[in-house]
Amino acid sequence: MEMFVSDERSAIDWLTDFLKRRPSTYQEVHTDFISQLGAGWKKHEEKPELAALLEDNFIQYDGTGDVPSQIHSYLSTNHKDLRGLEKNSPALVAKAKDRWYVPDPNKAQDLEKKREKALLKEFDQYRAFTGRRLKEFRLEALRAGFRTAWGSKDYQTIIDIAAKVPDAALQEDEKLLTLYDLALTRTEDGI
Repeated sequence: MEMFVSDERSAIDWLTDFLKRRPSTYQEVHTDFISQLGAGWKKHEEKPELAALLEDNFIQYDGTGDVPSQIHSYLSTNHKDLRGLEKNSPALVAKAKDRWYVPDPNKAQDLEKKREKALLKEFDQYRAFTGRRLKEFRLEALRAGFRTAWGSKDYQTIIDIAAKVPDAALQEDEKLLTLYDLALTRTEDGI
């Protein structure tokens, strides 16, 4: 799957696809990931570090316990010497150690909560920013913050943060624009 990586969300999608096919170490991912980043990156979007994206969205096998099934199936399919080994085989564990993989759906919820918490922490930094305009920011952090503010009926926060974001960035993101417009409507109605 060739995918155009232009923002944090598309970078996460690309990494998900890559790691589903090939659970890999940081070094193995890095080379391919860097080649995906380029001129298409949105100028107002801050480029996240690969290490941070991996840490926030995926799981790294540390060599303790059984090798996760995602890594086990990849290694046993692609390495003849690892076929038919048990998930706790020392040879398999050694080859699997430090590989990043896409978590199974049961663990994905925990990762999503962890990621949401980190995004909201970054959103709080935007809220505390005293300058006129944010030059670089993460759209994912803005989306998470806007959703949370909407959920707690804190419409003024949405309006205040939107004023710090370049108009073009707000207009280009349908989710942000929708929540901003709804917040304006709610505050005008005095709700």
